[in-house]
Amino acid sequence: MSEINTPNPGLQDDEDFVLIQNFKDGDKTAFNKLVTKHKDKVRNLVFLTLGDSDYVDDISQDVFISIFHKLGEFRFESKFTTWLYRITVNKCRDYLRKKRVRSIFVPMLDSDEGPSTRMRSESIDVPGLVRKAIVRLPEKLRIPLILRDIDGFSYKEIAEKLDCEVGTVKSRIFRARESLKLILEPYQKELQS
Repeated sequence: MSEINTPNPGLQDDEDFVLIQNFKDGDKTAFNKLVTKHKDKVRNLVFLTLGDSDYVDDISQDVFISIFHKLGEFRFESKFTTWLYRITVNKCRDYLRKKRVRSIFVPMLDSDEGPSTRMRSESIDVPGLVRKAIVRLPEKLRIPLILRDIDGFSYKEIAEKLDCEVGTVKSRIFRARESLKLILEPYQKELQS
């Protein structure tokens, strides 16, 4: 018997193991049962990780879409929840990395802001505003900015990817950030609240 697909003895009677095995055997309703059983845990983890309720459902859905596509690769080497939480945390990290774009143009806020300003800002789609502003940038400015501020590449790595000098990369990123500030200037009040 192959040890690769043999589950740990403690997992054989695990309800998740049974559902996963049923899913692998072609029972697609088993996946729905897994989602129903774990969706609240995933939603809570997303909320606690992000502290932002606006994207909990979207990110949770992304988690379960990933699980659906990768469940056939599950090797029963650990509990399903360990694997599920790792995927959830990675999805949250992806979201936070993309959200860092906001720090390009929004200065640090004073900590004495009242709740009324916070409530007003929650109705503004800041990531949407930023995405639209980035799309308006010329490609030669947009790509280095995304590689640096969203994907986290170093100036040297970006220069290698774009086949140009590090100084050129730095200049383009600076110009992209300045252009973003100008594009987003009409929304400055909303972005700071």
